[in-house]
Amino acid sequence: MTEQEAPLLEFPCDYPIKVMGDAHEELHQHVLQVMHIHAPGFDQSKITVRESSKGKWQSITLIITATGKPQLDAIFTDLKTSSRVKMVL
Repeated sequence: MTEQEAPLLEFPCDYPIKVMGDAHEELHQHVLQVMHIHAPGFDQSKITVRESSKGKWQSITLIITATGKPQLDAIFTDLKTSSRVKMVL
């Protein structure tokens, strides 16, 4: 018999999400909108925004309290619905 592997994450847990895309206010608003739907009450003061050296791209990093894989899957799917989003990690 083989031993069952331990889960990679134990929920609930703090989970960082990084969204990269066009440096535009619509990107930031889209990220906030998705977070308010799927992770209400997340701490907006912990959002960090970095722009590329030429200002064309932006990365937004935030930390949520993840409740499970279905929540994370829904967040990633909804974040990718914006044409401004180029990558979600």
